[in-house]
Amino acid sequence: MNAGEPSPRTLPVASSRDVRAKAREIFAAHRRAISWVLVLHAVAALAAVVGPRLLGALVQSVRDGTTAGHVDRITLLLAASLVAQTVITFVARRRSFVLAETIFAQLREGFLERVLQLPLSTVERAGTGDLVTRSTGDVEALARTVRFAVPEVLVAVVTVLLTAIAAFVTDPLVALPMLVGAPLIVLGTKYYLRYAPAGYLREREGYAAYNGALAETVDGAKTVEAMSLAGRRIARIEQEMAGAYAAERYTLRLRTWWFPTMEMAYALPVAASLAWGGWLVAGGHATLGTVTAVTLYTVQIVDPVDRLISWLDEVQVGATALARILGVQLVPDDRVAGEQVPAGERLVAEDVRFAYRPGRDVLHGVDVDLVPGERLAVVGPSGAGKSMLGRLLAGIHPPRTGRVTVGGVPLVDLPLGDLRAHVVLVTQEHHVFVGTLAENLRLARPDAGEQQLRDALTVVDALGWVEALPEGLATAVGSGGYPVTPAQAQQIALARLVLADPHTLVLDEATSLLDPRAARHLERSLGAVLQGRTVVAIAHRLHTAHDAHRVAVVDGGRITELGSHEQLMASGGAYADLWNSWRADPTTSGVRPPG
Repeated sequence: MNAGEPSPRTLPVASSRDVRAKAREIFAAHRRAISWVLVLHAVAALAAVVGPRLLGALVQSVRDGTTAGHVDRITLLLAASLVAQTVITFVARRRSFVLAETIFAQLREGFLERVLQLPLSTVERAGTGDLVTRSTGDVEALARTVRFAVPEVLVAVVTVLLTAIAAFVTDPLVALPMLVGAPLIVLGTKYYLRYAPAGYLREREGYAAYNGALAETVDGAKTVEAMSLAGRRIARIEQEMAGAYAAERYTLRLRTWWFPTMEMAYALPVAASLAWGGWLVAGGHATLGTVTAVTLYTVQIVDPVDRLISWLDEVQVGATALARILGVQLVPDDRVAGEQVPAGERLVAEDVRFAYRPGRDVLHGVDVDLVPGERLAVVGPSGAGKSMLGRLLAGIHPPRTGRVTVGGVPLVDLPLGDLRAHVVLVTQEHHVFVGTLAENLRLARPDAGEQQLRDALTVVDALGWVEALPEGLATAVGSGGYPVTPAQAQQIALARLVLADPHTLVLDEATSLLDPRAARHLERSLGAVLQGRTVVAIAHRLHTAHDAHRVAVVDGGRITELGSHEQLMASGGAYADLWNSWRADPTTSGVRPPG
């Protein structure tokens, strides 16, 4: 794979044209503020070019003969120019940083907003490493570029131009040596910019792959240990680390060639100015004061050129990070909301097929017709397609073929806000956000009062431990807050479900982290409060199936059996075998099965 080409598993990367278009959009949106910043830096640069001119005049006047008063006046003017330059530079830099923070905040908020809207299928296919790297490393790189590199580059460009203009206005002949380093700067920078963008893109992708391999290993630590996969995972991490290391060496090699070339490019004019100026003074073609001023301009221009070169490298990193961040916006939506309104709450799946990869279906022509208020249990072996069926019924993923409808309207045609008012998915995964417990609960219903929160916690058997917390509902949880247990976190998620109050629920082993007896009690409590609602319960505890109106047995991506518990037991098929096996060994569930 060539440098700069994203892996098929990674999220898209914006093109250079897209990055330039975004930059133009930013400049257009902040044209006035940027203009003020440039004007202030231009004034500061003008104050800076006064110094060499005054020093040149001072040298010439001393050579020609002058008075102490004249020297004092020039010195006072020089001091005044330095004070003015300092004050104006401070104001200009402050405005630059405020503007940079404003622009970065807008970019970051737009990125996070889009990330939260990404189709889950895309995120799952790309893996967590790439998205995490874009959300952390790329955002940090862009922050450094916007906050520091862009302002510094603008300042350096303005300073270089005005200093060069001042030198040539003083005496074009004496200022000619300032151009000596230009060919090196142009050719060296052109070569660098030809290869740097692809190199930095490859570097960022190397970080993403390494972070992904590391995160997958940490997340699956128990599986790695149980399956004795430590050696293979270490080898995988080392492989990704080697790729990131090679990418970093590539960009380092570019810099080690480019930086010395630039050092020579802006050091040569200083030496040339001294030699050329000495020859002109000796031949009577220029005055000592003029040569002094131009030489000082040549020395003065070195610092902004050096900063320009140094920060230009940072701009390349930032541009690559911006391309990856903008690439998230290139992910196509997996649905287009229509204007149809569901006529009822009947959930129907018709000839549904789904594939993670083309040509490899994991669901094969599934049909499900759920009567409002019905409770359907979905059981089957691991990897049979139960969770994917639940995601399709919840509208998380669009089917490859066929359709899933509620009230006759395809789920993928409903705006997300309307969809979640009809169907909600609760998985075995859960998250507690940073904030108070009340704020975590109100994510599902922002206008909920305290009594409603308590009622929801009562339903999921959580009110007791919540009231025992130091500050009750006002207790801070999440990172840095009160450490809730996995089971408590799942109860919080289920309380959100109660507050969301949807008509249809898809429970994907939603109580799997609870103690089996506590889970049984919790499911009974939920059953009472969810009376009259449609519930699809995907679980490995078969007591859920016993309580359901119907049971769907999924195997190999197909529904192989469908009927009530009694009907399936009477048929003596796969479900009956599962039930008898589970009932004969209750230690696997911790709960004596009914019957």
